[in-house]
Amino acid sequence: MLVLLLLLLLLLLLLLLLLLLLLRLLLLLLLLLLLLLRLRLPFPLLLLLLLLLLLLLLLLLLLRLLLLLLLLLLLLLTTTTTSTTTTTLLLLLLLLLLRLLLLLLLLLLLLLLLLLTTTTTTTTTTTSTTTTTTLLLLLHYYYYYYYYYYYYYTTTLRLLLLLQLLLLLLLLLLLLLLLLLILLLLLLLHLLLLLLLLLLLLLLLLLLLLLLQLLILLLILILILIPPLPQPPPPLLLLLLFLLRFIVLINTQVSPDLEISLRGRVMQGYALVRCILCTIEFQWAAFCFARQRTGDRWLIDKFESST
Repeated sequence: MLVLLLLLLLLLLLLLLLLLLLLRLLLLLLLLLLLLLRLRLPFPLLLLLLLLLLLLLLLLLLLRLLLLLLLLLLLLLTTTTTSTTTTTLLLLLLLLLLRLLLLLLLLLLLLLLLLLTTTTTTTTTTTSTTTTTTLLLLLHYYYYYYYYYYYYYTTTLRLLLLLQLLLLLLLLLLLLLLLLLILLLLLLLHLLLLLLLLLLLLLLLLLLLLLLQLLILLLILILILIPPLPQPPPPLLLLLLFLLRFIVLINTQVSPDLEISLRGRVMQGYALVRCILCTIEFQWAAFCFARQRTGDRWLIDKFESST
């Protein structure tokens, strides 16, 4: 009777593991989709995808909590109370507490994202100057710190994905060992054949899912290891940036009652000088763009004289 109960618990464990791998497969597919689209998505759709990713992570954590509880139950049923079993039980309980903390943090992050989506959908009455300033700041920092952020982001993501790849390979080896053990049990025993066959089928399904995950992880790693080269901004975009930055600086730094006064004129001149200084950093990129795309000597001479 105890053997039957243990086999049923093992079957339940494998079912939970199957669900967990399915959810992880969905998570990897979403990550692959985000990488293939290169985050060229509208902001609400991107937020929805992030919410979906967080929900999947929450479900994964819940399933892992259930798995840990089942492992605790199996340990309590199979082993006697010794020092090693108590330490393993304590370690499992600690892991359970850590999972619960991570679950709470993810819930908080999910609530923050939900609040962000509601505020973006409801507060549509913002002024044009604040939106243009935020857009310009985003563009400015995107071009200025692109290489630093891109380098650190890709290296950390590569390391995390390689670690996940190693963990999946270890899990694959463990499942293969378990498969061999069940085959040996099938050869030795003729009782409880049906349960063992069910376990065997579940293990085969788990192996297939793991192979799929390995393939998707390899695709993601290939996509990250071969990043696209950043294109320099075209001159028309630079001109628009210059004009927008000039308009924004005048609107934000000069109030309407000081426009006619001398201080207002000084502030306008300061804004113009600051705009020229801010656009100098884009000139080299625009010159490279002009040299690549056109053979017009006049345009190249114009950009050479402006730098």
